[in-house]
Amino acid sequence: MARERFEASAGLSDEAYQEQILPHVSRTFALTIPQLPSGLRRAVTNAYLLCRIADTIEDEPVLTPQQTHAFLQRFAAVVSGREPAEPLAGEVEARLSERTLPAERDLVCHMAAVIRITHALSRDQQAAIQRCIDLMCYGMHDFQRTASLRGLERSSDLDSYCYYVAGVVGEMLTELFCSHSAGAAQRRAALRELAPSFAQGLQMTNILKDMWEDRSRGACWLPREVFARHGIDLEKLQPEPYNEKFGTALTELIGVAHAHLRNAIAFTLLIPPEEPGIRLFCLWSVGLAVLTLRKIQHNPRFSSGADVKVSHAQVALTRLATRWAVRHDRALLALFDWAAGDLPLAAPAEVRRRSRAATIAAPAPEAVMDYRRNLLQPELGGAPYPPDRSSAP
Repeated sequence: MARERFEASAGLSDEAYQEQILPHVSRTFALTIPQLPSGLRRAVTNAYLLCRIADTIEDEPVLTPQQTHAFLQRFAAVVSGREPAEPLAGEVEARLSERTLPAERDLVCHMAAVIRITHALSRDQQAAIQRCIDLMCYGMHDFQRTASLRGLERSSDLDSYCYYVAGVVGEMLTELFCSHSAGAAQRRAALRELAPSFAQGLQMTNILKDMWEDRSRGACWLPREVFARHGIDLEKLQPEPYNEKFGTALTELIGVAHAHLRNAIAFTLLIPPEEPGIRLFCLWSVGLAVLTLRKIQHNPRFSSGADVKVSHAQVALTRLATRWAVRHDRALLALFDWAAGDLPLAAPAEVRRRSRAATIAAPAPEAVMDYRRNLLQPELGGAPYPPDRSSAP
């Protein structure tokens, strides 16, 4: 994102500020969120902006790990209403360096406006958002604190990292979708089963696309065990000279991400066709991720995310094709298969099982433990939380 000057228009309502800031902090979500029905769009925009504030705090390089942790815990308290927003916003803004984008700084300054909308949402929406922020602030800091060019030790560590930075968002979106749509709520258990895998597919795609930019900042989110099997030392990894063994390991991770995205399309098809806006919100994210994986697979020598960026024409085609097919499951599956082309593929059921295992095993603050206990209990008036045998392709 360009480091362009940003200043919010004067006299905006809280709602108008949300709408104005969104495209300046996320081009992708500024594309997908407007497809949602209005009441849901308001909640999802708000949730995304809260996650962005947490990311801004976490990414600020001048803060010590102790300061970052303290600010994140206070931010979680602000979201839950246990602390006022204005003092924290002022303290965080005063500590932000020039590395922070102007729009992100402005968002921190307007923390109170965003929080006022949070606290005006329905109780179910607030509960889902508060749980997400609690878990994100609790978990992602441990990974960021120990980030290095050596990468993560195991694939299971990658699953856990993806859960804290993305899977919790997938779970939150599931609850928001179900609070909006009675048809989606009838499939809540199956949606919950697939939500972490859906989110991990999107996050893994971003990790692969941004691996060289992350390395320039001293972080690597690739699993050492995968690359070590192919004789690659992540700590010494460079884009040049290219190593074919690196390409082989990269292909393995592309297959895992592809499998998660197949679970993502299964998640999307669980949303009733009568909710085309929610389907499009999911479909555009999944479609762009699949096309990005294709570019990575066909250009393993890439040295920056810009080298594998999806073109404007491909974005337009994705939007057009999914709008045409949005209510037709078979057509959507055919479009996915066409977009995925010759991508390698791990077993979708296995990556879903691993993603859910990371969900269950992830340490959590006491504030969310009741949710987890309920997650593993039978749904009220329905079947037990399903084992790993859903109809995902």
